[in-house]
Amino acid sequence: MRKFIAVGDVHADWESLWAALRAASCADAACQPTPPVQAGLYQVVLIGDLVHPKNAGEYERLTGVTRFNSRDPDHLFLAAREQVRQLEKLRAYQAAAPHAVHILLGNHDDAVLNPRFVLGTSGGLSHLEFDPARGGVHLPEHLRAWMQGFPRELRVGSVQFAHVSPLPAHTYYDDLFYADASTKRWFRDTPEYVQMAGLSFGIYGHTQMTGSILLDESAGFAMIDALHEREYLELLLDAGQPQPLRSVRAVPF
Repeated sequence: MRKFIAVGDVHADWESLWAALRAASCADAACQPTPPVQAGLYQVVLIGDLVHPKNAGEYERLTGVTRFNSRDPDHLFLAAREQVRQLEKLRAYQAAAPHAVHILLGNHDDAVLNPRFVLGTSGGLSHLEFDPARGGVHLPEHLRAWMQGFPRELRVGSVQFAHVSPLPAHTYYDDLFYADASTKRWFRDTPEYVQMAGLSFGIYGHTQMTGSILLDESAGFAMIDALHEREYLELLLDAGQPQPLRSVRAVPF
């Protein structure tokens, strides 16, 4: 039996990420894995989208700039610099317990690695800080190599962790992905996808939750893009069993 701590989309909210990991006894004051993580008893899963603050206010908080302008190269440099600094810290955290810290590839992470698509905030800002062709800077090569190694899903028996949904098509961030409205609506319109995929439970992010994590035990899934609401998901899984899920709960911090 192992405890899994699943954290929703980070979007450069590093303060909340480290607060969640400390509250879950997964990170110490120096942002290093705790003994239960090092021993593999606690498994940390970040559901993807490490980069790109969610709105202008978050960019301003990250950079210290008033009225952040995504067309200003100086502002983009500051946004990139602060994210790189925290990505380095997270990379060191994972390197200290690679068997117990799992980071999935989100579509925003993929957009940094392959800047073919310009993503943006709901308020109209574009995420350009890692796009040198549009005024941003290159992601350092060692961080690029690290992120390129992120898996698109994690499976523990019949339990799946993925960024968007149980659909294989939703793990590849191409033209069809961004033209497909179901990436944001599937859990409301077709929640049966989880059981159709042969899963006993699924944990997903990508779609921002309001108020709290959406935990639908009858349909067998949780939508956990709720770090901004200061919640993470805790699961007890017995990997040796066909139905490994023993308990699941949303945890405030």
